[in-house]
Amino acid sequence: MTPATTPATPAPAPAPPGGPAALTLDGFLDRYAGAYVEVIDGVVQEIPMPQPRHGAICLNTAIYVGGFIKQNGLGVVCSNDTFVVIRRDPLRVRGADVVYWSKANAPDGVPAAGMITAAPDLCVEVVSPTNTWTEVFTKVGEYLGIGVPAVLVLDPDTLTASVYRDRTGTPQQVFNRDDTLTLPDVLPGFAVQVKKFFE
Repeated sequence: MTPATTPATPAPAPAPPGGPAALTLDGFLDRYAGAYVEVIDGVVQEIPMPQPRHGAICLNTAIYVGGFIKQNGLGVVCSNDTFVVIRRDPLRVRGADVVYWSKANAPDGVPAAGMITAAPDLCVEVVSPTNTWTEVFTKVGEYLGIGVPAVLVLDPDTLTASVYRDRTGTPQQVFNRDDTLTLPDVLPGFAVQVKKFFE
């Protein structure tokens, strides 16, 4: 496992002078719930539809990580670019490939409508062919910036799992293909070989 530098969280962009009213969270959900989009400083941007390999890795992640969470009754786990609120003004909403909220952060479970606005306990991002590493690290920094304890990035090209945390000393851990991934701070007892995510 190799330490590296934690991605920086970008500063909020200033709101444009004049122009239309700023997009609110409620307005965004009314218009875009279920769509493949994110919001970057009030601007809605489409997310490319995932390719089969990306989708297969997301499914494996949901099976292994989500299965552990479900079997142990730990909280809420979602996939398929579930919305995560980064900030409200200007509005920034990201879509996480897999995301977990503990019962402490989502005591009411999965809402029938709307979204969970609390910071998640874990966000997972699978690197896709359309991603740049700048985009990936920006999202990692944003998740950490709102208080997500751990962010897992799965890279199909290198068959690695990188875990990022907002702390000094070891802000990044890199697990190689034959390593066993553990997340003791957010999922005590969870352990799976990295290669299983990519099979």
